[in-house]
Amino acid sequence: MPSRSLVVDANILVRAVLGNRVREAIVSFAGTVSFFVPEVAYAEAEEHLATLVIKRGGDPEKALALLHSLGRLVTLIGVESYGKFEAAARERLGSRDPDDWPILASALALGCPIWTEDTDFFGCGVATWTSDRVRMFLRQ
Repeated sequence: MPSRSLVVDANILVRAVLGNRVREAIVSFAGTVSFFVPEVAYAEAEEHLATLVIKRGGDPEKALALLHSLGRLVTLIGVESYGKFEAAARERLGSRDPDDWPILASALALGCPIWTEDTDFFGCGVATWTSDRVRMFLRQ
């Protein structure tokens, strides 16, 4: 069982499909780090991925297949795992992006940092890692 954990934001899943660095980090560390994704964040990534891939001239079916393969390396968690932290997460986020509460609530429930590119989480009392720095955490 991995000793370290991260909550992964939807934007990281999208980056993992669209590029190599993020995907390689997830694949490389999946055996030593637990990557948790709220089901709603996974659904958000799935929902927006096709549009982004089409804009880039790519194949949305291939992109979704890659997302689904990455889905096997992460642990999807439902609201039953983090729901009791909704009020605290919403309070900490304030007016920034109230739809992001499941990510923050998951981090609070699991006691672990968030991997994101979203600055709305900065200053919420939970450590955040961006893709350009996350390998420091992953290698610990």
